[in-house]
Amino acid sequence: MKKIAVLGSTGSIGVTALKVIHSNPEKYRVIALGAGKNLDLLLKQIDNLRPKAVAVLDEGLASDLKRRLGKAKSPEVTYGNDGFKHLVTLDEVDTVISSMTGAAGLLPTYEAIRSGKQVALANKETIVMAGALVMGEAQKRGVSVLPIDSEHSAILQSLQGHPREDIRRVILTASGGPFRNASLSEMSRMTPAQALDHPNWSMGPKISIDSATMMNKGLEAIEAKWLFDLDMDRITILIHPQSIVHSMVEYKDGAIIAQLGIPDMTIPISYALSFPHHDENRLPPLELDEVGSLCFEKPDMKRFRCLHLALQAAKTGGTMPAVLNGANETAVGSFLDGTITFLEIPDIIEKTMKKHRPYDIDSIETVLEADAWARRTAQSFLGR
Repeated sequence: MKKIAVLGSTGSIGVTALKVIHSNPEKYRVIALGAGKNLDLLLKQIDNLRPKAVAVLDEGLASDLKRRLGKAKSPEVTYGNDGFKHLVTLDEVDTVISSMTGAAGLLPTYEAIRSGKQVALANKETIVMAGALVMGEAQKRGVSVLPIDSEHSAILQSLQGHPREDIRRVILTASGGPFRNASLSEMSRMTPAQALDHPNWSMGPKISIDSATMMNKGLEAIEAKWLFDLDMDRITILIHPQSIVHSMVEYKDGAIIAQLGIPDMTIPISYALSFPHHDENRLPPLELDEVGSLCFEKPDMKRFRCLHLALQAAKTGGTMPAVLNGANETAVGSFLDGTITFLEIPDIIEKTMKKHRPYDIDSIETVLEADAWARRTAQSFLGR
């Protein structure tokens, strides 16, 4: 039985992961839950799962949670970075589901790997910011980092049974988001509500905006580089609006192996936990005759500048991907609160990247310094 800590338990990935765990009580047990601000949902999860320990965002939330829990059979309650790191280092925990949003997931995920825990990774920002460090530490500790993102899960599945030296390239697919066919003029007027309205997937706010800008696909390309030890010129991105082909691997002889399925995160989450096996679920089957046509097209880098900037950051390397991520998180937050327009998101990111002088990453502290610099710098451009 796998004994699991779930970071981001009240987010969309965390909630789905807990459903997978609940459906397989003979295989999985929840030991710890890490959440943000949604105490109402966290309390329900605590009541249902009876974890040993929980962590929340800050001390005030922890105090409120303790008060609402009372004393009877309450879990240990901690908070902040130290609290999340405490959860992943518990002796009973052997597997960590890392589904916190953004850079906040870096430190606890890295600490989980250092502690020898297996990681099911949805927090792509961890790899984007510190891929060399994270994957180097995983190799050193003999720890598996298995992807939860549907695209990277598809790549992992398409690699099974094939020699790695036979790979020609991987092909990441993208839905194109809600603005796939919108002009730049139309995109300039798009509201947060419109950007959050994804045509195929139900996701949290930050990743939904990243999908609308296609920054998400750029981050995924960087993640694929580190997860599968690839050069960036061996990663291709295609828009596939049906979200049925989740990604593909092309081999040297021209054969392309793809993983197809309905767009539901239950499938990649389950595979990350049960790897290399495929567990049963109650999802409806994929009926290709009902889907009809499957379409593919190249992304327009002029309309989706965030994707271009992400690929540029990957080629530059060093601290630049961490700066890209920090600037993006700042800009996305500002768009969601109405401070900037949709098309100002790439403007802020590009200005921040142009001001940065990249340097090598040799420690987590270096990554955090670059991230903090990016956020301060991006903030300085807001409102100009």
